[in-house]
Amino acid sequence: MSGPDLLLTALALLAAASGLLAVTGSRVVHCALWLVVSLGALAGVYLVLGAEVVALVQLLVYVGAVVVLVIFALMLTRAPVEPSDRLDAPKGQKLAAVVAGISVGGILAGTLIYALQDLTVKVQGEQGSARNIGRAVFSGWLLPFELLSVLLLAALVAAIAVSRHLPAEKRPGQSLTEDGGVQ
Repeated sequence: MSGPDLLLTALALLAAASGLLAVTGSRVVHCALWLVVSLGALAGVYLVLGAEVVALVQLLVYVGAVVVLVIFALMLTRAPVEPSDRLDAPKGQKLAAVVAGISVGGILAGTLIYALQDLTVKVQGEQGSARNIGRAVFSGWLLPFELLSVLLLAALVAAIAVSRHLPAEKRPGQSLTEDGGVQ
């Protein structure tokens, strides 16, 4: 096994492990941070495969925008930092989710192994070049990219709208205590 193969394997294992921690964690903020690690490791996989532009887009769009938006929304909505029993699923539901995940992963792996038995893939240098990606993005994928930006903007505006509240002195039926708290 060569150096790039070892690096690719290590990054893939890191992405899978941190993705699993992002899904199974009991603290929402920690799950978001594990998602950052997983998406960053995936960008590293793209770098090893020679797709520098895709790795940069992965970092800018997903790590730099989507995850930051998720963390921003968590802060604005004052999500609980500590583990919450209210957010935890029953053990039967967890077991069903594990069985479903392993089943889908097994079916996908079996299908790929069957379909690509003796196929070898040669990496082509021009495949992930900026020219080809720019041509694809600004022709057929322009509308989905713009729709995604509008969706992210709407989510940001909605997070701000949900987090806004009236000052304590303007809320009906509430008054301030001497230490500034609300009764």
